[in-house]
Amino acid sequence: MKTYVEEEFSADEADVLRRYFTNLDQPVFALVNLPEVVKGALFARYSRSPLSLRRLFLKEFVGDLDITGDETIDATVGLRRAEELYDRVFFQYGDDSVAQLGGVHLACEQASNLLTKILEWGRLMSYLEQSTRYIAYDERLGGRYRYFRDPELLASPLGARYVGDMDRLFDAYSTMIPTMADFFRQHIPQSAGDADFVYRTAIQAKALDSVRGILPASALSNVGIYGSGQAYEALLLRMRSHPLPEARDYADLMLSELRKVIPSFLKRVDLEDRGVVTSQYLSDNREAMDDLAEHLFPTDIAPAPAPVVELVDFDPDAEVKLVASMLYSHVSLPETQIEQRVRAMSTDDRLAVLRAYTGERKNRRHRPGRALERPAYRFDILSDYGAFRDLQRHRMLTVEWQKLSPSHGFTMPPEVVAAGLGDQFEAQMERSADLYALLEGPYPEQASYAVSLAYKIRYMMHTNAREAMHMLELRTTPQGHPAYREVAQEMHRLIGERAGHTAIAAMMTFVNHEPEPELGRLEAERRSATKN
Repeated sequence: MKTYVEEEFSADEADVLRRYFTNLDQPVFALVNLPEVVKGALFARYSRSPLSLRRLFLKEFVGDLDITGDETIDATVGLRRAEELYDRVFFQYGDDSVAQLGGVHLACEQASNLLTKILEWGRLMSYLEQSTRYIAYDERLGGRYRYFRDPELLASPLGARYVGDMDRLFDAYSTMIPTMADFFRQHIPQSAGDADFVYRTAIQAKALDSVRGILPASALSNVGIYGSGQAYEALLLRMRSHPLPEARDYADLMLSELRKVIPSFLKRVDLEDRGVVTSQYLSDNREAMDDLAEHLFPTDIAPAPAPVVELVDFDPDAEVKLVASMLYSHVSLPETQIEQRVRAMSTDDRLAVLRAYTGERKNRRHRPGRALERPAYRFDILSDYGAFRDLQRHRMLTVEWQKLSPSHGFTMPPEVVAAGLGDQFEAQMERSADLYALLEGPYPEQASYAVSLAYKIRYMMHTNAREAMHMLELRTTPQGHPAYREVAQEMHRLIGERAGHTAIAAMMTFVNHEPEPELGRLEAERRSATKN
């Protein structure tokens, strides 16, 4: 006996459907060769119809479908109907969830390292960013080094100075790469069992790691984004309100391209009484806070000395509450009653619950459930901008950062000093700071383009234990960059020692506190070579 009822279609119906659905006889299937707006409209209508999706498609969306063309080309079926449905749902009923039902892969290229952080703000999107660890920035694009050239800045009397200093930073970066590669080859000889390609790749990554701090925040990167219409709308509203001109200009480029794919999802972005007023609200709030902060915190207040990572807030009772949360879905009592009983338990009983819930984790991808979202930690971090770039991408955390400037000093890898390039590195840091000082007055937002990635930035990360487990285990792997490994290792130490949550820290089995290996990427490259 069949578990599911098989739908029946005529031969003509099946001829149409098989082009747009991965099967015609199973209860689970995928939609293919359809515009995103049609997929979203189908699901929106689906939620209010007694029909199956395939039957609904035939009845309400096929319309003037042309089935004589190339079957591999995306259909334009039902676009008019889909557009009309979105207009009705969005503007008459206000059902924003409809815009979650269609997504777009968007390539965002030649974005500065300031803009990439703005692009990657949203939680409910997926991002991949070009890496400074694997791609050398010594190659030119269109005959020019790859850094952002702000039109307003370049048209000003400071334009020539900006281009000159940017070019000198890239020149220094380019000349230091081969020197650092030679240094690492001399001090870390190739093992007999390592293929030439594996060794060269690890050496190159190490060399790029050591000098990436010279690159300025204006350095261009490519970002791949996948998100829903709703997520893109929220991103564009923020970008259109942002004080950085590059962000506002880039938002126009994104909106133009997205409207070629999901036009209905983004109709509100530039409507005066919808998106425009929302962007203005965000802009007004930011300006009000800037003015008030400047009044309450004069610029002559010097920052107090602070460690690289400081745990500024945590719950002393977190482990008791965690055990209660672990038990919650397995009993039939109110949470307050469960917590009272947990408080009366022996330490051994609590540990037994923790062990059972954690289970036997064989790798870092084996993560316990949502009970770990009960404990929370708030960290104040001062690291170089390069490390921040990598840690900021953990979007499920709450991350806020202060303006990038040279005011907190910079970090210099000890290998650069050992290779005899310390003076040259420092000279570029001075160049970066001097350019920033020139730009800060007339161009307060664009001034951060001048700041090299080695300069420190202060940021806050608020995370629960589950998010922390994922991030800290990932960012302490031996192949990780030493700058963010140091931050992640210290965060883990503070959870165990400062907060006193030793049991929670112990659950993070795959946090690696070993010193940085000589060639951090070598083991990963070996595994990759073995797979290939």
